[in-house]
Amino acid sequence: MEFKTNDGVTISYDDEGTGTPIVILTGIGGSRVIWAAQVSCLVAAGYRVINIDARNQGASAHTIYGRRITRHAMDVAELMDQLDLSQVILLGNSLGAATFFAYLSLFGEQRVKAVIDVDQSPKMVAEDGWSYGFKDLTWATFPDLLTAPLGKSTAGPIDDAVYAQVKAANAAHPYDAALNVPLLIDHAAQDWRDVLLHLHAPFLIVAGQESPYFNSDFAAVSAGMAHNGTAKVVPHAGHVVMAEQPAAFNQILLDFLQTI
Repeated sequence: MEFKTNDGVTISYDDEGTGTPIVILTGIGGSRVIWAAQVSCLVAAGYRVINIDARNQGASAHTIYGRRITRHAMDVAELMDQLDLSQVILLGNSLGAATFFAYLSLFGEQRVKAVIDVDQSPKMVAEDGWSYGFKDLTWATFPDLLTAPLGKSTAGPIDDAVYAQVKAANAAHPYDAALNVPLLIDHAAQDWRDVLLHLHAPFLIVAGQESPYFNSDFAAVSAGMAHNGTAKVVPHAGHVVMAEQPAAFNQILLDFLQTI
């Protein structure tokens, strides 16, 4: 499926199942098919799943327009308007989770039932008082570190069936990393801790114990900022927890959803 944003960019998404809506966003450079194991699980559990390719990713349009995280949040808001969604559960990995923090900052919690963050620190730059940044990113290395190759995101192989879908999606819609550098820099400059301090909706952070990008201790610290936060750390998983350990991730996900 596709919709066109108010700045004329075509966004691709899937809309499957019925019931409480779960809106999914993957990380920078990723395709929505990385969530295949979660989509089938959630639809079988009675949820409606709206899985989005962000602009400049997957099957969505590649463009110079809107390469900032607030525009990505607006894309989510516009799609939610078009589909007339309410009581939405937001599920995001990496940049996808940060996009939902931006959404909450702009639009609040009125339409949000719960938020799930998969391996994304609310602040990417480490500094005095905050040691949970992205790799070795500090203001001294910003933004140069981000323009170099980011390195492997996983701790091990992803699920074979998911990998086959990801490989096919990447072949059909190659990612242009250079095009999206402005978004990456904008994303990394943000500090969403104030959003967490205001967040009352149930909030789950799932971190990979062996994430090459973040110290998994960030999860408990960040969850503790929210009024109703919970943290889980998945062993033998890196940054793409849901595809590296789908069975363990899905069980955590379903257990959390049952509590709300």
